[in-house]
Amino acid sequence: MKRKIYAKLKEWKNTSNGSTALLIEGARRVGKSYIVEEFARNEYDSYMLINFSKVGKNVKELFEDLTDVPSLLQKLSYYMKVKLIERRSLVVFDEVQKFPRAREAIKFLVEDGRYDYIETGSLMSIHENVKDIIIPSEEKPIEMYPMDFEEFCWALGDEITVPLIREHFQQKKPLGDALHKSILEQFRKYMLVGGMPRAVMAYAENRDFSAAETEKRLILDLYRADIVKHAKRNKLRIGALFENIPSELSGHDKKCNLSDIDDGQGRFTSYEEPLYWLKDSMIANLCYNTTVPAVGLSLNKESKSVKAYMGDTGLLVSMTISESEEIEQEVYSALLMDKLHINEGMFTENIVAQMLRSNGHKLFFHIFYKEQNSKNKYEVDFLVRSGKKINPIEVKSSDYTSHSSLDVLMERYSKTLGQPYIVYTKDLRKVGNVLCIPIYMAICL
Repeated sequence: MKRKIYAKLKEWKNTSNGSTALLIEGARRVGKSYIVEEFARNEYDSYMLINFSKVGKNVKELFEDLTDVPSLLQKLSYYMKVKLIERRSLVVFDEVQKFPRAREAIKFLVEDGRYDYIETGSLMSIHENVKDIIIPSEEKPIEMYPMDFEEFCWALGDEITVPLIREHFQQKKPLGDALHKSILEQFRKYMLVGGMPRAVMAYAENRDFSAAETEKRLILDLYRADIVKHAKRNKLRIGALFENIPSELSGHDKKCNLSDIDDGQGRFTSYEEPLYWLKDSMIANLCYNTTVPAVGLSLNKESKSVKAYMGDTGLLVSMTISESEEIEQEVYSALLMDKLHINEGMFTENIVAQMLRSNGHKLFFHIFYKEQNSKNKYEVDFLVRSGKKINPIEVKSSDYTSHSSLDVLMERYSKTLGQPYIVYTKDLRKVGNVLCIPIYMAICL
């Protein structure tokens, strides 16, 4: 399974020269352990992988004394049965959130300088995982996301499609009806399967959606178990918020209406920590309303006005269709007809959010009124920074290209806004100053 993060791992190895440890954060089952072990096997003479969700007490006790690093490393080498070679070996702390003391040891291990270190984990900044430890400044954090559309294509043996998409996006050139239809069909398959590696692998082997569906439901059950086991506070609210993501996204404004979740008693103060937990676990991508569409979007965000998108759209599909077999059959039948009829707007907006996050963007939307005291409310789905400008994005689940919100916004903030986009299901075309791009081109934003 070819992953783009591999190139970042190589860059870190070639430039850090042991001066920093790499911390890879990501949701469970996103492929962190797999890609790090693949990297270790290919790029080093030897490697030691310590999985703190499985390792015994005898190994953990070694970290109680950090004053003698050479002795610690010698004993680790003995217990793990791995010969370490100076400047040619990698030590991997897998699931390091399970044992924060090892994370604290990174400072002394990096200072020792003989080996390279990579940590992997989820829920890395939850209070229970950082209590009573000093976070090492020698860590370089990097986030890992589900497989993007290009990685999905690679898994299917296709290395042609995405370079073609990027070329036409850069040239602002339509692909033509036949090519557009073919790529859109491939992209819809990606939306349904999602980017969790186990689900992608299951689909890639036999082009079997049911096999991918089985894997996705196992992952969702794992997330539910994690909430029960690791959310020491507010587990009921976190669980309720997680289960309600599909219903909240199916609403007109897609915002988290907490009163709907908590029988009319929901308050932001009660759900601030549950929202943070889902964000920190990278199960969900949070999108905040920003009151000013200008550089420094986070400075003007309204924390109480938030949307919660699933981190992986394939998992969102599985959560939605799990209600009944009839819905499941309808979704997959719709795929065969090249259309998704089950609230496609929810899925299209979620997949755009997912692609923007994997490209490094924080998520913001913007609500505004044309005139003061007006009841006519406008909303732009996403705002992303491009240099010194902000590009507004509206997502359509069809070929509909009306853009009154973009027009009003561009007129009001012409000095701070750049290229406005409509992301929709038809081929690329220009409508006035608005660039309408097919949904699969959102990978280029």
